[in-house]
Amino acid sequence: MQTRQLGSKDNPLTVSALGLGCMGMSEFYGSTDDTESIAVIQRALDAGCRFLDTADIYGPFTNEQLIGRAIAGRRDDIVVATKFGNQRNPDGSWVGINGKPDYVRAACDASLERLGVDHIDLYYQHRVDKTVPIEDTVGAMKELVEAGKVRHLGLSEASPSTIRRAQAVHPITALQTEYSLWAREPEDELLPVLRELGIGFVAYSPLGRGLLTGQLTSIDDLADDDFRRHGPRFQGENLQHNLDLVARVKDIATAKGCTPGQLAIAWLLAQGNDIVPIPGTKRLRYLDENLGALDVVLTAADLVAIDAAAPQGGSAGARYADMGSIDR
Repeated sequence: MQTRQLGSKDNPLTVSALGLGCMGMSEFYGSTDDTESIAVIQRALDAGCRFLDTADIYGPFTNEQLIGRAIAGRRDDIVVATKFGNQRNPDGSWVGINGKPDYVRAACDASLERLGVDHIDLYYQHRVDKTVPIEDTVGAMKELVEAGKVRHLGLSEASPSTIRRAQAVHPITALQTEYSLWAREPEDELLPVLRELGIGFVAYSPLGRGLLTGQLTSIDDLADDDFRRHGPRFQGENLQHNLDLVARVKDIATAKGCTPGQLAIAWLLAQGNDIVPIPGTKRLRYLDENLGALDVVLTAADLVAIDAAAPQGGSAGARYADMGSIDR
């Protein structure tokens, strides 16, 4: 397994070049199966994919417990990333975004207990609380580092100005935001700022929430409780426009002898050594397919063709039905 470094040269976090997003193992993408999910995590670890991504909101809470069971007895050399800030009740009801220092400390302790570990390798603020100065939130996160509970700090869906303010309090190792062939917005402002500051980029939903795999052809392919049914990019004319984009990507993948999903991941990997995709899956067969992307070598001509097939701004529809929680 190839590795990449997130963060500054003074205190880098070494991770596998491909991580594993674990959210869908517990919620949001239809039915779940803990037994297969644990098998997926363990096969990923055996293959050298040792960068696991979760959050307390997933389940809620049960995804961290699932990962804790899966990594029990083999914590060494595993990079565990989790998040706080999207606050939910145990019954799943929504409380709100919380970046208050007292909540940061309590959330960290709860995550450590659920994961069954003595430290979190990478601790993200999941969403920016616009009612709390980022300096206060990151100040509390810095205390967690000083206490040995957390090794590295991260932000998710934070704006360039917020990132700069956070970095002034404590070094930020990684910024996690959606980035894929149908979500290329980070290229405009985020990536230049991150590279200026020496912050790594963790790309979630690198497969366009599954659409870039070429497996989805209509909204009827999704389970009734799949949250994508409510996503603007999966609705009506937007969906057809995005399926046309996928068809163009699929043609290039066929010529390369790989799947569209593998091409999408390989394209992200080719955007810079500071970028680490974390495709999520709860199925063994899809894990193996995703890992195969590491063997796909893209030429300069391939990258030009992909850029033409899926250019910046080429997708239709907003990323979320409500973009209000995104810091911009």
